[in-house]
Amino acid sequence: MHLGNARTALFSALFGDRFLLRIEDTDSERSRSEFVDELIADLRWMGLNWDEGPENAEPDERYFQSCRGAIYQRYYEELEQQGRAYFCFCSPRELEISRKIQLSSGQPPRYTGKCSHLTADEVSRKLDEGLRPTLRFRVPKNETVEFEDLVRGPQKFATDDIGDFIIRRADGSAAFFFCNAIDDALMGVTHVLRGEDHLANTPRQMLVLAALGLPIPQYAHISLIMGDDGAPLSKRNGSRSLKQLREEGYFPCALLNMLARLGHHYDCDDLMDFRTLKANFDLSRLGKSPARFDVAHLDHWQQLVVRSADDETLGGWLRKETAAIVPEEHLAAFIEIVRSNCVFPDQADRWARILFTDELQLDPDAAEAAAQAGESYFLSAIDAANAAQADFDMFLRELKTRTGAKGKALFMPLRAGLTGRLDGPELGAIYRLLDPHRLHRRLAEFTYESE
Repeated sequence: MHLGNARTALFSALFGDRFLLRIEDTDSERSRSEFVDELIADLRWMGLNWDEGPENAEPDERYFQSCRGAIYQRYYEELEQQGRAYFCFCSPRELEISRKIQLSSGQPPRYTGKCSHLTADEVSRKLDEGLRPTLRFRVPKNETVEFEDLVRGPQKFATDDIGDFIIRRADGSAAFFFCNAIDDALMGVTHVLRGEDHLANTPRQMLVLAALGLPIPQYAHISLIMGDDGAPLSKRNGSRSLKQLREEGYFPCALLNMLARLGHHYDCDDLMDFRTLKANFDLSRLGKSPARFDVAHLDHWQQLVVRSADDETLGGWLRKETAAIVPEEHLAAFIEIVRSNCVFPDQADRWARILFTDELQLDPDAAEAAAQAGESYFLSAIDAANAAQADFDMFLRELKTRTGAKGKALFMPLRAGLTGRLDGPELGAIYRLLDPHRLHRRLAEFTYESE
């Protein structure tokens, strides 16, 4: 799943009384069991628990469209008997040429109806020739399809602008908007929330359902998500799959809080759990303008989740190799450093290696700060550490007295020498967590630069 369909799933779960998961897998080339497994894993990771739907990738005729062909066939036959559907033998090339001619003439591209008047004998002859037809729905002429979109307001479509459309492909599989409409009716779906790119499908589905005497749900077409550059969201401008986000260490609660506010307004800017997000979700607060994704927005919520997480949660969030580095007796203190200074597991791993291993890389700015302080500063720091031992407050007083430094001149060289960086956790926490021998070695590294 990517951010767009994840948000659609979230909005459906936040709005509905019952949340349905249906596997729309009529396109065999794009549908594999491993994709279903990943989809289910993504939804469960987000905490979106469906009231109806499959539990795994095992085909189930109740929720897998690939298993419901006999159901769709029954409705195809009903439409054929009504004269509302007919075989179309036009090739893809013919349709493309017709489309280009219409566009060049300034007309909306739609099917010309070439096969709509074939006689039974003509159809039989083409079938005998081995041609494999699609099945088209016969759209009534000179009518208007109207409905109230729950986000976009009143909608009106002229049937003459729609054209007869395919409801069954040449390979016998059901077209998207046909099987979806049938399943919505049969599964008791009352509301459909989906992207506005599906808006043009809605009058088609309504025409099919009306022809079959099936109930029509209410529709809400939500705005699309754009990248921070204003272009449709893609890998190029920041989109990632949920699997990627999970592997990077994002918490699902951070993703939920970000997605719930993409095109939807909450009065409260606090971090909310799913129950609270649902209680305050309102379709009337969905905007019509495109929603813009900014990774900084997601990282803001991630930071809030990390800051509010308990020790057990953060401990489980750490990478296994990170947890293996941290001595058990220092785990609680290290997790407090993580909570205050890290947003992702790789940052926690970096601090674990700084504090509990001999791996230390000096950033250029840190190297400059250490060099400006000079050898005498670090000799004084070693003497202060010997005098103070584990008492950081005493160490700092000693260092200040011996060097006469204060402010940044006091703290920055020390931070550079102990961590190789000029930012990070409070210096007292670093001092107390560093092994005394490692602390002395790091300070001593800056006392022999003249040699």
